[in-house]
Amino acid sequence: MSSQQDEAQGTLLLPGDSDRRGWGTAHGHHGELLQGVFEFAGSLHRGLVTLPCPIMSTEASVVVTEETPEWTVHPPWKTKALLAARATADILGEKAGGAVSVQSNIPTGFGMGSSTSDVTATIRAVLSAFGGTLPTDRIARIAVEAERAADPLMYDRMLLFAHREGLILEDFKVRMPRIKVIGFVARPEPIDTLALAPARYSRWEIESFRALRGMLRRGAAEGDVAALGRAATASARLNQRFLPIEHFPRLLQVTEETRAAGIEVAHSGSVAGLLFDAADPNLAGKTDRARRELLRIGISHTWEFFTDGDDERLPDS
Repeated sequence: MSSQQDEAQGTLLLPGDSDRRGWGTAHGHHGELLQGVFEFAGSLHRGLVTLPCPIMSTEASVVVTEETPEWTVHPPWKTKALLAARATADILGEKAGGAVSVQSNIPTGFGMGSSTSDVTATIRAVLSAFGGTLPTDRIARIAVEAERAADPLMYDRMLLFAHREGLILEDFKVRMPRIKVIGFVARPEPIDTLALAPARYSRWEIESFRALRGMLRRGAAEGDVAALGRAATASARLNQRFLPIEHFPRLLQVTEETRAAGIEVAHSGSVAGLLFDAADPNLAGKTDRARRELLRIGISHTWEFFTDGDDERLPDS
């Protein structure tokens, strides 16, 4: 097989290299439609529903080194990916080590799942290199062990996910409805998610999360983007008590003026987005006005995407 053919399959073999190589990918997310505390099996758990962002992704490659059990990663600061590679090899019972290379366009500290994307892509690459398989739930637990808290990027459907436990609190059993997102930076500085103290919610807020969970459930079942948008907006409002956005009242006005389905935020990050039903016949006019209104409040840098990955437009450099 030629090197060009190998490269097309995610593997490039060079003379003298190990033929045990693997490749994996994972997308990022764009904050959360909902984040809070939810009931499951008789107790409360912290959980979230992420908004998929196909324009952000990580690619990981692995070369197995038969002569040593050591693992390395490039770039070297991707230590969580390194931990995930070691853990995956151990679970598979493999004694060989390997070299992991991680490439990503996901910015760190913006609440877009950069660490989980790195870790998930790396786990998939290690599995590919060794010819192994693991249930997705096990991949999720490896990610949580490597990160302390992980997003559900290893799944391909809408979930209410306990990000500190690797536990599915509710499976909505559908993919995210097709949503057009106008994204932007809502907080000027990156945020260290793990350095944030977990939010302490009031009883009223916990009851609110119960209602919003039901709204998301109905919206997912019916493909109702408006319902998802209302839940996301309410969750963003609740998060203002813990990690406020300076211009949030004005952003709510923009949401109403442009007749967006809602606004979503990274509850422990810097990005936010206006949500629009992709099937809306007036979609182009609404999104054009949204960008103009955002510009009026000083937000000139925006990007846009569909949650299913079609017609993507990357952020300007």
